[in-house]
Amino acid sequence: MQNLLGISDQVASAQRAAGRAGSNRLSVMLELQADCYAGVWANQAERARDILEQGDIEEGLNAAAQIGDDRMQRRAGRFVVPDSFTHGSAEQRQRWFRKGLASGKVSACDTFDAVVL
Repeated sequence: MQNLLGISDQVASAQRAAGRAGSNRLSVMLELQADCYAGVWANQAERARDILEQGDIEEGLNAAAQIGDDRMQRRAGRFVVPDSFTHGSAEQRQRWFRKGLASGKVSACDTFDAVVL
């Protein structure tokens, strides 16, 4: 979706001009937007085809949490360093998935203009 909309290219261009922390922050915004888009897909798929089974949403939320940068850093025995995040925290990933799921609208997924990620 992000490739089709040109968002990935825009982020890559902005990352070339940003320092490490800025580049990481842009990566987080892109990844959280992808999580939100996944929620939009789930919403639309359920409405159109009634394909979600009991537990599917919980499994998706759990998967998002497990690959949050904070949890991955802890599992690796490291300190949690938010400036090094490239995918977002477990809480952020779940929150953005839920936002897309609740709205069902791509327009709800603008992580780049969000006040708080």
